[in-house]
Parts: sequence; C-alpha cells; structure tokens
Amino acid sequence: MKTLRDPEARVRDLPMLDDPPRPSVADKVFVALQHHILTLALPPGSKMSEVEVADQMGVSRQPVRDAFYRLSKLGFLNMRPQRATTVSLISEEAVMRAKFIRTAMEMETCRTAATTLGPDDIAALQDLLDAQADAIARQAKEEFHTLDDAFHRTICERAGLSYVWDLIHESKAHMDRVRMLTLNSQSQHLAYTEHIALHQAIGQRDGDAAAQIVRTHLSRIQSLIHQMQAENHSWFTEDAP
Repeated sequence: MKTLRDPEARVRDLPMLDDPPRPSVADKVFVALQHHILTLALPPGSKMSEVEVADQMGVSRQPVRDAFYRLSKLGFLNMRPQRATTVSLISEEAVMRAKFIRTAMEMETCRTAATTLGPDDIAALQDLLDAQADAIARQAKEEFHTLDDAFHRTICERAGLSYVWDLIHESKAHMDRVRMLTLNSQSQHLAYTEHIALHQAIGQRDGDAAAQIVRTHLSRIQSLIHQMQAENHSWFTEDAP
C-alpha cells in the first residue's frame, strides 16, 4: 500500500531564494504612469503611446504594454484597437463608488484606533500634523497630498489594520484626481483642521466622534466634484452616480 508523505515535507523541500522579490520593470512603469495620471501631470484625455513611453523611460515596449493593460483594468486608460490610447476621463460614478468604500472602511478603522492607539501612536500622528502645517505654509500642494495620505495610512497601521489601507489605497485612486483638482489653500486648511479634530477624538478614545469626523471629512468630495465638473467639463464623463 502506498503511504502518504509527511505533509510538511513539501515545505522543507522548497529552495531558499537568494534575494527577496523586487519590483519588476512593468511594476515600476505602472507606478510612474499611475502617479502621473493621479496627479494630473497626464490630464484626462491625454494620448499615450507605448513607443513614446518606452523611449522616455528607457525600457522595452513589453513592460509598458503590461502597465497599460493594468491601468486600463483599473479604469485609468482607454485602450481601443486601431485608435490612440488615452487617459480616461474622470467618472463621477467611479469617484462616488470609491468614496463609499473608503468611508465605510475608515469609519470602522477610526473606531478601532480610538480604543487601541497609545501615547506613542498619538505622537506619531501629531508629527504628521506638524508636517502638514509646514507644507501648507510653503504652499507645497503635492507634498500636502502625500502627507494627507500618510496620516490616514498611519491610523490604519497603528490600529493594526494595515491590510485595510491596502484595500483603501486600491479603491481610492479615482478620488485622487478630483482631490488634486481641488487642493488649493482653502481646501488644505479645511482638511488639516479636520485632521486635527480626528486626532483629538482618537486621543480622547471617542470612537463615535472619530467615525463621524471621518465621514464628514470624506463626504466633501461629493460637492467638490460638481464644482470641478463645471470648471473642467471636458475632463469628466457624462455618467451619473
């Protein structure tokens, strides 16, 4: 009769890797292109060429083609046979869907953070608030955007919910282009003020208040998108949420 092998033998037989996995060329091209799209360096409607991108980045066409495909699946590129590839227009439906998902996850994350974060965690968030204030004073818009994300990400990480930020980061990208359009001095001050209130609620261990603050904080995009549609009509699709 055939005997079963030790189930752990398959694990013991695995080879040791010499080096940890590193981002592929396609991954690096994807990250660079997505950053340019989300920060509006490549605005909606921009034409994209595999050949041009490959030449500018010093890579072959295959990783560019792979990156284009990933971006198209996320809704950021329109790839059509025999027609130019273009950066997708901003979809209000996609933005509102992302806002709903992000709000639901961050409200529960902030409830958890209010019961789990300690003094060191609260201090780390304060450091980020100080950096945000400095970015506002220097009118460093993109830096403030990065610090804004870092503040929300740190709450997730310090609450032991890093995986939640991974999900948020994946879904919120459609919100980011609208945020970049509306990130002026006034909106930065408002976001910073709401971050201070959220920081205080978490520090006071008031989960309900923290959840409500983050709901209000993220809901502002609903009115902002209508303002941006009026000012940048050609950058938006005609869909409805």
